Amino acid sequence: MKWTVVAAAALLLIAQSRTTQDGVYSDAQAKRGDATYAKLCTSCHVADLSGSGQAPALADADFVKEWNDQPLSDLYDRIQATMPADAPGSMKPADVADVMAFILARARMPAGAGDLPSERAALKSIIFTAPKQ
Repeated sequence: MKWTVVAAAALLLIAQSRTTQDGVYSDAQAKRGDATYAKLCTSCHVADLSGSGQAPALADADFVKEWNDQPLSDLYDRIQATMPADAPGSMKPADVADVMAFILARARMPAGAGDLPSERAALKSIIFTAPKQ
């Protein structure tokens, strides 16, 4: 009986999971993220997200490979805890989600009707999935 409950819960979680190919952010949110990125991120990651020095690129093949099949909560946690480099942990949750939407847009992930959530629990059910070539 226990395994049936566990299996049902796992299937429910899988059914509720979405990927970055499902339009998990809005164009308006990506635009807000662009403004926040310009203010807080370009000095290290460069305007075109290509990275510089110690700051990695945020929309190239290596970035996609690193995050592929990971929940967006992991990316959120990384940004929230370590960015911006001169004031780690100072970004508001909504700003982190907006910057993530901007990064997803630049990585050619499709936009949708709603904003990417800024709650870690909600982001855990959204899986980063590489764009189809």
